Amino acid sequence: MTKVLVPTICPYCGAGCGFFVAVERERAVGIEQMPYHPVGEGALCSKGNASLEILHHQERLTSPLKRKDDGWAKISWDEAVGLVARGIGEAMRDYGPEKIALLASSKCTNEENYLIQKLARLLGTPHIDNCARLCHAPSVVGLNRTLGAAGMTNPIPDIANSRCIFIIGSNLAENHPVVSRWIHRAKDAGAVVIVADPRATPTSWMADIFLQLSPGTDVALLKGIAHQIVKEGLIDRGYIAERTRGFEEFEGSVGEFTPEMAAEITGVPAEDIIRAARAYASSPASMILYSMGITQHTTGTDNVQAVSNLALITGHIGRAGTGVMPLRGQNNVQGACDMGALVEFYPGYRRADDPGTIDLFSTAWEAPALPTGPGLTATEMIGAAASGDIRAMYIVGEDPANSDPSSLSVKRALEGLDFLVVQDIFMTATALVADVVLPAAAWAEKEGSFTNTERRVQWSSKAVEPPGSALPDLEIICLVARSLGLDFDYPDAASVLAEINRTVPQYAGITRERLGKEGGLVWPCPSCDHPGTPILHSSGFRLADGRGSIVPVHYRPAAEGESLEYPFLLTTGRIALHHNAGSMTRRSPSLIGRAPDLFVEINPADAEKLGIDDGDLVAVSTERGETEAAARLTEGIKRGVVFMPFHFPGTNILTTEAADPEARIPEFKVSACRIARRD
Repeated sequence: MTKVLVPTICPYCGAGCGFFVAVERERAVGIEQMPYHPVGEGALCSKGNASLEILHHQERLTSPLKRKDDGWAKISWDEAVGLVARGIGEAMRDYGPEKIALLASSKCTNEENYLIQKLARLLGTPHIDNCARLCHAPSVVGLNRTLGAAGMTNPIPDIANSRCIFIIGSNLAENHPVVSRWIHRAKDAGAVVIVADPRATPTSWMADIFLQLSPGTDVALLKGIAHQIVKEGLIDRGYIAERTRGFEEFEGSVGEFTPEMAAEITGVPAEDIIRAARAYASSPASMILYSMGITQHTTGTDNVQAVSNLALITGHIGRAGTGVMPLRGQNNVQGACDMGALVEFYPGYRRADDPGTIDLFSTAWEAPALPTGPGLTATEMIGAAASGDIRAMYIVGEDPANSDPSSLSVKRALEGLDFLVVQDIFMTATALVADVVLPAAAWAEKEGSFTNTERRVQWSSKAVEPPGSALPDLEIICLVARSLGLDFDYPDAASVLAEINRTVPQYAGITRERLGKEGGLVWPCPSCDHPGTPILHSSGFRLADGRGSIVPVHYRPAAEGESLEYPFLLTTGRIALHHNAGSMTRRSPSLIGRAPDLFVEINPADAEKLGIDDGDLVAVSTERGETEAAARLTEGIKRGVVFMPFHFPGTNILTTEAADPEARIPEFKVSACRIARRD
């Protein structure tokens, strides 16, 4: 039997690595390298190598389900779609369209996310969001404000051209390991690597300068660095004068924020802050990479703006080897935002509160009345469900009952809805409380485009059929939309992409035909003869005056701090073998077998005081609940701080609902807790 190799894109992190699915007898039988891929060059991480394990998993959803007594009944697609139309329709009729909410998915294609947000807005609700709210919403707000574009400024391979790489709030050696290969190349060529993180991680092993700061003190660290750069005259005065605005006010805001003051707040020695400032500012090409260690704070937007400030005052932007690089966590979180699956924006980052936006899409979609935003964010939807202000929800490919903060209260809120429909590939914790569950196709069982963390749009081809009667998300969304009286006549992903070409300027030249070539295209790509834009801001910024905006930020402590009752600070993050809420990786035998259980990292000195030995079962408690985990003693974490991975259901029982006032992202990275040994 002939083996067919089908090109596809990894379904896990935002690196967007490509590989071939080997297909025999209509079954995925293996993975083969794609050595010409511009990001991975044939390399895959442990998750990518194990990705086929979920396709034929015994727990895949294969039929629509409706709740029946205390269990589930398999039903036809006709009945399922009818139930969804009735449930959503009754909520709209009885309470109004503003009482329904939709969650799009960072695992779905661009075309599917475009249709999900279009469905929401044609139904009349402004409440459409995606899980970027829980990871990179501050990047969208902060980078749009300071740089005029919410995306990585430079391509991943360009990391190798940098001479100083500042990694803050990202353990990319574990979480984006293919990206870390480019850092090793830069380091081999003489680049200085600076790492700032509350934990000593495999990423910190690469560091020439390691800044182990206390959780929630990133603004203080970045202001201390900025102070030293300004004090020593290491700024790029020509760049500031020609390309930016706001420097005078910014200079005043950092004037008294010395490295010594920053050291007192962060716990990082002042001399190390000074070394980092000099290394970053003096290099001919410096780059900043960050992830959720920067964004998942009540000061997340300030953190992002503080990162942008460093790049703007030194002129390290718009050139090879420079820039601001937010590393996205999921395979299409960038694309979901680009497609308008956000309460603040319609497709193409057109503001939802701008009458011009409403007029434009009313014409494009032939819809006389579209809702003005912003609506409720993903986490605000849950609060509104708890209060009765949201009566029905349609959740596609997300698991807020596991991934949202204070997850026990999230589950109660979802249970209180009049109607909940969940569309997914597995029976997640969220699906378990739904009224109707719709079985979707996984990434290799459908086609469409994905946009990786560097703004690279790539086409992923269908390799195999979905199991049972599961359908691609695009087909399901169209079925639901038509059942609600909407004209969603899209025969395939290419037809949706053609509409995206007409409505999203950044994607105007990114056609299906052009995506057939190796490596895809990087937006903005405004026309079919445009090659794409790997490096942003080379000739200015997409802001009103064409200048980057230097924005003063002020240090604010985290929402929760240590107390007598809760003497530790809990911070959360990823580990190498799992992804997001674990709905896929915890079902992957080769991954769960190597990382089967929830653990908590504790400094040995803290553990000794508590009578805890390595491997002991401990109870971790916050004001929101209690979780059991295995103690893992390590000198890599500071005294007074503990770490837990968020891939397991127990972790987000503990995390705080406190949120950034602008981006509305929860503060997953700092929660006050206590720990006790289980007898």
